[in-house]
Amino acid sequence: MPYDPSAFPPFAVTVDLVVLTVRRHALCALAVRRGEPPYQGRWALPGGFVRADEDLAAAAARELNEETGLRAHEPGSTGPEAHLEQLATYGDPDRDPRMRVVSVAHLVLAPDLPSPTAGGDAHSVRWAPVETLLAPAGSAGREGEQVAPLAFDHARILGDGVERARSKIEYSSLATAFCPPEFTVGELRRVYEAVWGVALDPRNFHRKVTGTPGFLVPTGGTTTRQGGRPAQLFRAGGATLLNPPMLRPEV
Repeated sequence: MPYDPSAFPPFAVTVDLVVLTVRRHALCALAVRRGEPPYQGRWALPGGFVRADEDLAAAAARELNEETGLRAHEPGSTGPEAHLEQLATYGDPDRDPRMRVVSVAHLVLAPDLPSPTAGGDAHSVRWAPVETLLAPAGSAGREGEQVAPLAFDHARILGDGVERARSKIEYSSLATAFCPPEFTVGELRRVYEAVWGVALDPRNFHRKVTGTPGFLVPTGGTTTRQGGRPAQLFRAGGATLLNPPMLRPEV
């Protein structure tokens, strides 16, 4: 069949970012309040259109910085390290009222990050508990405010990103991406509890993570930043897969 340009109208490509961190023992996502139509005034995930001269990873890094003031760090950079990976592609014909838009979503995981700064077409930006952003419209969120649905199909994208994070920390060392370079077993446990939304037995958790070869490496130091007796400090080891996996409890 010969190629007919009229049968393939132009469309745009965007990147949307599911940026997750753990703040105040809760799994939080970065949300921006849109300053321009469509969905002006509604909360959304950070993101934007891919330029003609950039690849998807570069577009994701640029949008993260432009809309929030945060940077996706590369190997060798200083500051908190961020894990970045492609999440999924979303191409429903009606997902954007402006035109046909295909979005390549990215998942970003990082330790407790500073308060972000709005920029680009974002009116304001905040960290919000994922349970608030994903709560049914009109219900009261974790912080007591009335919940409005996220713009576009961002609730679906956020839900997919949260589930990716929840499933991957079962069988990989990805949970350490939420931790600073040196951390305690208790701090790592609180990451699992925040991401999964469950309470874990401290002794069983300590035995599992310290008994998994290559998962954690002692640094030789201790800290009292959590209060109480000095706790041993660890860093992430070289293991990328956990065997046996750290299965999340059924709730």
